Amino acid sequence: MGIFEGQPLELLEGALIEMSPVGILHAGLSSDGADYLREQLGNQVKVREAKPITLPGDSEPEPDIAIVKPWGDIYKTERHPQVEDIFWVIEYANTSLAKDLQLKSKIYARANILEYWVINLRIRELIVFRDSVEGEYQSQTAMTRGTISPIRFSTIQLDVTRLIW
Repeated sequence: MGIFEGQPLELLEGALIEMSPVGILHAGLSSDGADYLREQLGNQVKVREAKPITLPGDSEPEPDIAIVKPWGDIYKTERHPQVEDIFWVIEYANTSLAKDLQLKSKIYARANILEYWVINLRIRELIVFRDSVEGEYQSQTAMTRGTISPIRFSTIQLDVTRLIW
């Protein structure tokens, strides 16, 4: 048995970081959110839940939801999604909120992920990070209602409440 046996870990900037436990609200909302995205985006994407993505800088985070290019079996047989495959990523956060807003936003910005969404479970709010310049997102918007269009799917209007409630 390895020393990390049974511990949920993710690789962030070359370090193994313990992942926060997934509570009932987190599990339920992220699952419902992924189902909603599948309904709205159809076969234009693959919606992956809590699976690794490979990023530069020795990072292999496991976002709650990664919306990626639908490359068929490539993610089963060859590799995890990489930067060029990723449309955007979503984290549902309660106890991991500080890590998701700070460390992970920097990792995703440095990797030039177009947009990164954090669902703050404490206050039921969507925080949208966009416009990565030199490893920092320049735009951060908080929403509790209304609609949002992902950058790569500008004709699709997603209902924020379907993601946070």
